[in-house]
Amino acid sequence: MQRLACSSLIISSLIAIAGHSAMAQSPIIHAQMGINYAAKVKVFDSNYKIKIAQSSSVIDEKAAVDLVAKLPQVKRKDREIERLSKGKIRVATIIDSLPTPEAPYYTVRVVENHVDHVDTIYLFRVLNPSGNIQVYDILKDEYISLETWKPN
Repeated sequence: MQRLACSSLIISSLIAIAGHSAMAQSPIIHAQMGINYAAKVKVFDSNYKIKIAQSSSVIDEKAAVDLVAKLPQVKRKDREIERLSKGKIRVATIIDSLPTPEAPYYTVRVVENHVDHVDTIYLFRVLNPSGNIQVYDILKDEYISLETWKPN
């Protein structure tokens, strides 16, 4: 009886070891099958392309606002308005629109922040994902580069 129980235990152990060995090999076999399958698909149609969606923005709203707020022209205008209004009017930067596939930029407004209303001073585009900034020229009715911009 003892011999029978011992041999059942040995057989069970051997089955468990064999099963564990097969399970350990399983991911390798599946991986090899996947590689072979992928190679066959690639050979089947080499002109097939997959478009992968990329992150919609590298620059977030806060970064776009910060880039505009740090411009020397905006800082100078802020100091000027605060001085002339004796601290009653402050300059603020706000997001006007977010990037879309058709318009890949943030629109950022620089405004005089009055108690009962806001007046737009400047209008900027912060291109996404490059972070390049363009400013709206009201006389030309178009956005221009910062290099060509001559604020008053």
